[in-house]
Amino acid sequence: MTESAIHMMSSRPYLVRAFNEWILDNECTPYIVVDASIQGVQVPSEHVANGQIVLNISPAAVKGLVIGNSALEFSARFGGVPMQVFIPLQAVMAIYAKENGEGMVFGSEPGSPDPDDSGKESGGAASDRPNGRPTLKVVK
Repeated sequence: MTESAIHMMSSRPYLVRAFNEWILDNECTPYIVVDASIQGVQVPSEHVANGQIVLNISPAAVKGLVIGNSALEFSARFGGVPMQVFIPLQAVMAIYAKENGEGMVFGSEPGSPDPDDSGKESGGAASDRPNGRPTLKVVK
């Protein structure tokens, strides 16, 4: 098999799992930024702002967190109302620690579905978010 014929799975689920564990091991609170316009995202729409939602995925905030290879899901309460949340991993734009902003912002990966196929407008970089939102640092 030639090198160009090898198809690699997305690294995003592995990175999300690793950053989540790293943030928790450092006794911080993991937050994710989700592109709510991606097809299949099931989040409380009343909390979506500018097409995005920021979610606390710490064990104290959610129940049954599963970060699979294609989606992240959990149950949580929003305004006292229980909800099952389902997020295709291509919709996870970033994961970071609430306390210090350390984490990772995700770009598009070769072989991953094109977000434009879901009806989302191009763009959506972290710098396009309005002020007052958490800031992120690139971890090298």
